[in-house]
Amino acid sequence: MSQARDHGGDRSPIWALRNRVAGPGPSARRRAAARLAVGAPVLPVLIVSVIVLADLVGGAGMVWLPMLAAGPALAATTNAPRGVLCVGLLATVLGATLGVADGVPGRELAAVLSALVAVALASGLASALRGRRERVLAAVRSVAETAQHALLKPVPATVGPFQVAVRYSAAAAEARIGGDLYALIPTPYGVRLIVGDVRGKGLPAVGTAALVLGIFREAAYDEPDLLAVVDRIERSLARNLGSDDFVTAVVAGYPRAGQLEVVNCGHAPPLLVRASGSVEEVEPVHPAPPLGLRALTDHAPGLHVLPFADGDQLLLYTDGVTEARDGGREFYPLDEGLERHVSDDPARTLDALHDELLAHVGGRLHDDAALLLIRKPALSERASEAAPGGRDLAAEAV
Repeated sequence: MSQARDHGGDRSPIWALRNRVAGPGPSARRRAAARLAVGAPVLPVLIVSVIVLADLVGGAGMVWLPMLAAGPALAATTNAPRGVLCVGLLATVLGATLGVADGVPGRELAAVLSALVAVALASGLASALRGRRERVLAAVRSVAETAQHALLKPVPATVGPFQVAVRYSAAAAEARIGGDLYALIPTPYGVRLIVGDVRGKGLPAVGTAALVLGIFREAAYDEPDLLAVVDRIERSLARNLGSDDFVTAVVAGYPRAGQLEVVNCGHAPPLLVRASGSVEEVEPVHPAPPLGLRALTDHAPGLHVLPFADGDQLLLYTDGVTEARDGGREFYPLDEGLERHVSDDPARTLDALHDELLAHVGGRLHDDAALLLIRKPALSERASEAAPGGRDLAAEAV
């Protein structure tokens, strides 16, 4: 044991000292060479070389020398300021050499070389500004990702008796967050979930989404009645939103085995997939206005109770999915896509739907899109999936 410790756990200081004395190993040198190759201005240098070769072959003198400025100008789009200035220095030295060799008059050569120096300096400044913008954008993306994780918390693959999958795509790729919202949490009154869409874009929409999710997570755990959860969200939005702002949402709950409660507040109807594979829309029995607008009407939301048996699935989504259009301005047929791709694995189903949606719009969504799919596996399926430590997932069924 002592010998193993001498050569294993206690060798770090000696090992580090040996590395410092021996210098970087082959792998370190390869990594350094790879970083150098990535940052090297290969294409700009190649362009400068081609121009020099053309001058040597054609001997045209002043005709080719101004084109050497293409080297540092191109380097500014891909390389750091140091690389840009190196290309500019190379172009200036080669330009001076070619000008003298071609017998270019001194005043004309000085003018060309001054232009090359000016282009190199301007390109170096442009490269520095580009690098600064890239660092700011990276920081913004990092903050946006952190905000998304805080706002739209990851949903586990299993919640209570359900298999769950979520897919979310923000229309602004740089922001990665938007006004669509979703949450699914276990409570003393069964699993409860919400999918909604905030009117508007940008930070105000994100703030409203955060407000709705915060109220929902608190009320869903406190209120035994699902309509009381919706009422708490409505009262808070009425105090905090402007007169033109609102949130469409579907709130659902699973209070007891075989029974699903749905409250629709001006949102797109969820899609119910029966164990047989048939797909049907869950239209609200009592249509209600979006959250935040109830004071303008006398319509209160109603509770829609559905049978939800083993093998049934429920898909909630936002209008960024159903209003996605292709080049011919045709909407994406979500119900048909769901019928084609439905499976016993919600994650696989949503992967196929999401890929088909992106293909339908040509790869870029123009509105935020959220998909949340829950599935009630049969008791035999849950019994066959024992959790770590021997805990049976079937015992968690509501």
